[in-house]
Amino acid sequence: MAASDIILGIESSCDDTSAAVARGTVLLSNVIANQSVHEAYGGVVPELASRAHQQHIIPVVNRALEAAQVRPHEVSAVAFTRGPGLIGSLLVGVSFAKGLALATGAPMVEVNHLQGHVMAHFIDEPNALTPHPKFPFLCLLVSGGHTQLLLVAKPLAHEIIGQTIDDAAGEAFDKCAKVMELPYPGGPVVDKLAAQGNAQRFSFAKPQMAGLDYSFSGLKTSFLYFLRDQVAQNPAFVAENKADLCASLQRTIIEILLHKLEKAVAQTGVKEVAIAGGVSANAGLRSAVSALGKRHGWSTYLPPLRYTTDNAAMIAVAGYFKYLSGETAGLDVAPLARM
Repeated sequence: MAASDIILGIESSCDDTSAAVARGTVLLSNVIANQSVHEAYGGVVPELASRAHQQHIIPVVNRALEAAQVRPHEVSAVAFTRGPGLIGSLLVGVSFAKGLALATGAPMVEVNHLQGHVMAHFIDEPNALTPHPKFPFLCLLVSGGHTQLLLVAKPLAHEIIGQTIDDAAGEAFDKCAKVMELPYPGGPVVDKLAAQGNAQRFSFAKPQMAGLDYSFSGLKTSFLYFLRDQVAQNPAFVAENKADLCASLQRTIIEILLHKLEKAVAQTGVKEVAIAGGVSANAGLRSAVSALGKRHGWSTYLPPLRYTTDNAAMIAVAGYFKYLSGETAGLDVAPLARM
């Protein structure tokens, strides 16, 4: 096993079908097929997602191999997302990985989707110098379904030191956006509108949790009741104040996230700090983390925007480190909705 090992990564945890090829940690290709069908429903429909994965998986893998100029029998290992995610979607990726492994003789490597997001910080690109966090580092993992504070001691050793006890930060963004009747997915729309608004205009609840855990359900309730009361007085309230509402909501979520991150740095003494996950694409969060790190003397790491959403590049690189450690999966491996 060496840096010349070629890993094919497959990601199918939600509604994006993705395949990537990496030589060691150097990315050779990364192909993603999105599903726009869910926009009409205001959220991902699991049955439609799994059907679309079945349509996309073969052409996506073919395109990734062709772009990397790699033939199937040259693949050293097939890395795949085992979970967490939508079980029907995961089944497509896991089943394809098994078929390819049987056909080529390459071993399979299972990857935890969340671990993949963290390891996105170790994706290298040809002819480019990419700064990586030094171990140990703290990682604030923020996505639509998860919010966690992780202490990362080494590539495959991630300790959860704080997490949400109810809703995730990304969920709070999306559900509050839905209340304002913004297009799906709501998080990026809130981020865009927030740049045009006054973040100090409105105040919302900030649930106080012990330790390093988070809670966002109280914020969602506070936001919903505030809008209900305001709309009762002025039916056009949301339309007239959309940018300020988004800016104030975004500021509140970011303050909740960074308060615990700041606390985690103080408790652990670790000043290597990274963010990961879909919500790490949020411009307000990226700016706030950078500013906080500069103020405290942290070394901060923001993933490139192209690796913040679900993608197979992160699965391939995470899979490479697992392959190096000799951790392979058998043909009896099954996907897990929760891990």
